[in-house]
Amino acid sequence: MSQAEAMSAVREPSPLWTLGLLRSELLTTFRRWRTLALLGVLAAVPVLVGIAIKIETSDGSPAGGGGGGGGPAFISQITNNGLFLVFTALAATLPFFLPMAVGVVAGDAIAGEAGAGTLRYLLVAPAGRTRLLITKYATVIAFCLVATLVVAVSALAVGALLFPLGDLTTISGTRISFAEGLARALLIALAVAASLIGVAALGLFVSTLTSSGIAAMATTVGLLITVQILDQIPQLHAIQPYFFSHYWLSFADLMRDPVYWDELQKNLGLQALYAAVFGSAAWARFTAKDITA
Repeated sequence: MSQAEAMSAVREPSPLWTLGLLRSELLTTFRRWRTLALLGVLAAVPVLVGIAIKIETSDGSPAGGGGGGGGPAFISQITNNGLFLVFTALAATLPFFLPMAVGVVAGDAIAGEAGAGTLRYLLVAPAGRTRLLITKYATVIAFCLVATLVVAVSALAVGALLFPLGDLTTISGTRISFAEGLARALLIALAVAASLIGVAALGLFVSTLTSSGIAAMATTVGLLITVQILDQIPQLHAIQPYFFSHYWLSFADLMRDPVYWDELQKNLGLQALYAAVFGSAAWARFTAKDITA
């Protein structure tokens, strides 16, 4: 091998090296106490919801306060079928708990490394800024999936323990088998995880703007709360369809028969748009940023 070829091999990491970097990032992220604490909180939400509904219905009161419309459309069916606790738990955690957890992980992705003084060390290795940024984003996406599955699995376990399981009735009033219900629950979990990729890209972009992990996490969570508030103001109805959170609860349409795909497709398209815009902004910022730590 010539000297030029050797230098090129150093500059261009092999695919196996890139996979090794991704594996290292995944292990580092999921071994952090902060990450484990976030997953623990997410796992606890279905437990609390299930226990609350069990206590409420043990005295003969109907779940959901007697049909007043508070909560998801399927919350009143949990006592008849524990599988509905999965859908209820995802609906309860999606507006705040899940995106907050993703915002914390995404906001810390780059800024946390800079604050700890390890970002320059990572860039000394033959990864390059683009590969490192892609690896960081892939790690956050993996967290989105794991966090969503933690909620779903916890809810399924609690639902099976506290309530009966079996065939279930869709929102449309049709009956489907328990196996099909499980399949739809998995599909809903994947849809919820996909709903978080916009927040992940936004958090990654914010993370490239500062060297303080705490500042990046706080800013991302603050933006999340602000958008959620704006999405509830009727006077802003003209721009609300462009908020990343606007179609989050469209996953409930997967429990209709037939499935309504319109808002689900709008949600996925909107998340892809946010991922493209803020992912590109993060790349432009990170590749031009002076790394001093």
